[in-house]
Amino acid sequence: MTKALLSCMLMVSFYASAQLGFSHELGVIAGPVPFQSDYGLRYDFETNKGNLGFGGGIVHYLNFSYQSDCDCYTTYTFFNDHFKIRNELSYMTIDLNHFGELAEKNSPGGEFLRSVSGRTKLLNIGAQLEFFPLSIRDFENGGFAISPFGSIGVMYTNYTPEANGYEEARAILAAADPDNNLLAKYGPDAINVESGGVFSLTGSVGARYKFSAISDVLLEARWQYFLSNDIDGLNPNPDLYPENRANDWLFFLTIGYIFYL
Repeated sequence: MTKALLSCMLMVSFYASAQLGFSHELGVIAGPVPFQSDYGLRYDFETNKGNLGFGGGIVHYLNFSYQSDCDCYTTYTFFNDHFKIRNELSYMTIDLNHFGELAEKNSPGGEFLRSVSGRTKLLNIGAQLEFFPLSIRDFENGGFAISPFGSIGVMYTNYTPEANGYEEARAILAAADPDNNLLAKYGPDAINVESGGVFSLTGSVGARYKFSAISDVLLEARWQYFLSNDIDGLNPNPDLYPENRANDWLFFLTIGYIFYL
């Protein structure tokens, strides 16, 4: 279903772009990426602050309110005046470490968690449907300076995880504390650093600021939920370790510049 939805949104965008003469917008985005995974504790401030990456990308909008081939507005409909389709190609890299109460302990287990780390690299491509509650035409004509929006969409992500220091840390922990539960939890079966591809669901809120007649500044907060728990390279058995059963997800907090073509 997710694959079909992404394919449908992209096909509608490309067909409308090629056949119907609607206008286009092109922009760049960049910003920090807080990442929630099996590294650290969920909903922990230190984890959120520490497992922070960076992302950037190129975005393309299909604007239904204006028709570029005749330099005129399209026939008014609610959809034309309140929706846009956004296509995106973005890249993110996130360094990952164990934070929180367990990692801070002055114990062999705490030292183990502090000694290991990871990284994941993400290449996203996808589409979002954006809804603007205020009139797109009025905003483009300078009727108001700020236009809020919300969106939902689908992404396909190619991920490349890394896991560093686990073998060395396991050997040290086995010598110091052979009965430690972490030896089983983060055993070889829990670590998978093979590259892969996965779909994700997105939802965002943001706003545009009218920077000039033909350009906007974009601010956005996007939640991206992956349909997999392998994005970070760790996947302890969820039946034995239910604290790690949730799939990986991230926030993408961006600022961007959008130019009307």
